[in-house]
Amino acid sequence: MQTNDKFTIETITDVRPWTDSLFSFRTTRDRGYRFVPGQFARIGVQDESSGEKIWRAYSIASASYDEHLEFFSVVVPGGAFTSRLSQLKEGDPILVERKSYGFLTTDRFEQGRDLWMLATGTGLAPFLSILHEFETWEHYDNLVLVQSVRTQAELAYEDLIRGFEGSEYYGEFAHKLRYVRIVTREPVEGALGDRVTKLLTSHVLEDNVGLKLDHDRSRIMLCGNPEMVEDSRKLLIDRGFKLSRRGEPGHLAVENYW
Repeated sequence: MQTNDKFTIETITDVRPWTDSLFSFRTTRDRGYRFVPGQFARIGVQDESSGEKIWRAYSIASASYDEHLEFFSVVVPGGAFTSRLSQLKEGDPILVERKSYGFLTTDRFEQGRDLWMLATGTGLAPFLSILHEFETWEHYDNLVLVQSVRTQAELAYEDLIRGFEGSEYYGEFAHKLRYVRIVTREPVEGALGDRVTKLLTSHVLEDNVGLKLDHDRSRIMLCGNPEMVEDSRKLLIDRGFKLSRRGEPGHLAVENYW
């Protein structure tokens, strides 16, 4: 494996398409690469016409202990990075910066008994990594995962999420997980149909989960579409929830690197 002071050159080992515009991919992982579940990596591809390296931030979907790295991507029409990325296949090289980034991590919180993870689209990725951390299941009484997409076909990783229940490793804690699907552009049995912000404002989300958002118990993470993240953040702050900052734990942690 070739190396560089700033990045390593990894190999794509698997590509999984979910829809025409959504796909996941796995890469090899340098033995020295470390991250905290919820953080993101900067990955790079080389532009074929200019030869220039293009870098983008991608939340890591794999567990901190996995020997591979997994990422969840959307193809941006006309985007130089995702257009090139979506053409890559098993065996192709990809660059991964040696450093991990971001603060969408559970160590941003103190105390708290209910962990709410609200995601739109590929914003689901960091929560998959967090759910693979055994300490997450031990620490919290309830884990609420909200996955909001436009169509049912975009409910990526649903089998993995539901698989925690039958897992030998997580099974004894699986009753703690409450999985809420939101599909906004077509009716889907068992799924909510409104946007996250509307469901927060109307308290329908809390009613559906069977838990109230509570200052003492609830710790809330937001990741995904910038509009959802910002509007939800404002709504929750208006309800008295406080944004976590470095050295100043609160109720809310957000990630927005679009």
